[in-house]
Amino acid sequence: MSSLSNMTEQTESEILSVARHGPAAQSNTGWRYSLNMVVVLFKLRVVFLLVVAATAGAFLASGGWPGLPTLLLTWITGGMAAAGASALNQYWERDSDGSMGRTSQRPLVTGQISNPRWVPIVGLLLIFVPSLAVLPFNPPLTFWLLTGAFIYVIIYTIWLKPRTLLNVVIGGLAGSAAVLCGSAAAGYWNAPGALVLALILFLWSPFHFWSLALIYREEYARADFPMLPAKTTPQVASWWVLAHTLPTGIAGLALVALPYLGWIYFIPVFIITMDLFWRAFKLVRDPVPQNARGLFISSNIYLLVLLIAICLGSVVPY
Repeated sequence: MSSLSNMTEQTESEILSVARHGPAAQSNTGWRYSLNMVVVLFKLRVVFLLVVAATAGAFLASGGWPGLPTLLLTWITGGMAAAGASALNQYWERDSDGSMGRTSQRPLVTGQISNPRWVPIVGLLLIFVPSLAVLPFNPPLTFWLLTGAFIYVIIYTIWLKPRTLLNVVIGGLAGSAAVLCGSAAAGYWNAPGALVLALILFLWSPFHFWSLALIYREEYARADFPMLPAKTTPQVASWWVLAHTLPTGIAGLALVALPYLGWIYFIPVFIITMDLFWRAFKLVRDPVPQNARGLFISSNIYLLVLLIAICLGSVVPY
């Protein structure tokens, strides 16, 4: 299971943290320094979103409260596998990360981790230990844990990201696998609602990362990454962003058709969807970094609101 997106790259809070601290942060010591290193290395902010996505998948598969054992199974296995895949991603990209200001303060770039050889070992253990532990009693969960990690590390990080504009499009399947991990933990991996949510994650990832790439378009161009906004004009890229934003929002609103989701789900999702659409159209009208940043932040909020609304709407009578 992976990060959203590839879920994946950095969240806005990571970007601001780098901007505030810069190279001076390397001189800090103590538990805060170590905690920050762990958070960044394992992309725990992204892992949190993935675990919430998996949790929503469990609620959708159950049609209500999935039970604490199911949730614990989802959180532990999904969180470990996502963190492991994130560590492998950063280990593989440790050289290229140094060529971009946005990622130049990651611990494998700055030397915070003096011996990086342990990182892939820990990453693989975090993926395979929970995946194989659940194999005897839940093979579908094992399948989706390993599939999500494989998509993020092998398909996206190693194969697609340095080679094709389709990198974040196909990489979005890692976020979809996170949802299906949750539904598999609940015993119904192909529940209709979970499949729709998996589709939403697949559609969400490209416009989320393209809006981020519009902010750092020049850095991606200098690093020669084939990210869409770096290989075309901001205007064209903004239309591609809109083309993925609209079906994402429509699919999210369509989930209200499920009998156990009602107004508690629909009202907050409708409000944040309208904000998302407005920001996407605003970006098309004027594709400047400021508008791209607004859409990027809104896309994070949209996903979190959607996932929380699914969980609440599944259990609160309406």
